[in-house]
Amino acid sequence: MDHTEENNSEHIEEHAGLIKTPKQLIVTVILAFLIPISVLIMLAHLVTAGDNFGAGSDAFTPAAIAARLKPVASLDLVDANAPKVYKTGQQVFESTCTACHTAGVAGAPKIGNSAAWAPFIKTGYDAMIKNALHGIGAMPPKGGNPSLSDYEIARAVAYMANKSGASFKEPPAPAAKGKQAAAKPEAVAVVAAAAAAPAVAPAAPAPAAATPAPAAPAAKTAAAPAAEAAVDPAGEKLYKSVCFACHAVGAAGSPKYGDKAAWAPFIATGIDTMVKNAIHGVGAMPPRGGSQATDAQMHAAVEYMVHAAK
Repeated sequence: MDHTEENNSEHIEEHAGLIKTPKQLIVTVILAFLIPISVLIMLAHLVTAGDNFGAGSDAFTPAAIAARLKPVASLDLVDANAPKVYKTGQQVFESTCTACHTAGVAGAPKIGNSAAWAPFIKTGYDAMIKNALHGIGAMPPKGGNPSLSDYEIARAVAYMANKSGASFKEPPAPAAKGKQAAAKPEAVAVVAAAAAAPAVAPAAPAPAAATPAPAAPAAKTAAAPAAEAAVDPAGEKLYKSVCFACHAVGAAGSPKYGDKAAWAPFIATGIDTMVKNAIHGVGAMPPRGGSQATDAQMHAAVEYMVHAAK
């Protein structure tokens, strides 16, 4: 009998569930809902993950897409008759004057140095503009940038001087040119006469017999020397507009134009070295002589001066 009861009790325990208390039942019910819901949410995120790329950013807005599709280069049409837009004094300084006046190259007064600028400021604004336009000492006319207008140079002078202790008033902008005046009566008469003239002039009678053309003069047999032909005219132009300021008088230790003895040590280093120094600057000479010349123009200018010293 005891053995039978023991077997029955083991059988009952084997068939008894895992949930034995109300608390365990509540937890089981909650988990039965949460687990499937969590699985469904994760599956939904997995399916829609591709659609959420870049979420929270403007990467796929119409404006951003249009910006990425915008051509690399664009063409701006400018009206040739539109008023000229002048550079400010600061813009002229940063593009042209900074080569010398930032570091005080070749005796140029360093911007912001009131003591260095004082003697120039004392001469007056007009005198400073005149020197900047025509050049002084080692500084070429217009700082070596002939494309600048007189007004832009005046603005640059005021900018640098005022940064260095002056209180110059910037000059007013030049008056915009109006439309062309009406044509003069004489011009109108000429135009009217031209309009009244027959559209096709009567043909001149042909000569009775063709006259043989005179023989062309014999070509000169003497050709220009090879060295002359090798000199690029752009070199002479750059020298006369920029380089002459120093090399015409030998300012700041620069070899004087045409002086064979002064140029000999530089020529010995080779044309490539001389051009490199001219482009990057050497000694008191600022890069490119303080101009905006291209590498090819600098090469031509060096060859022009070297040719004159041989």
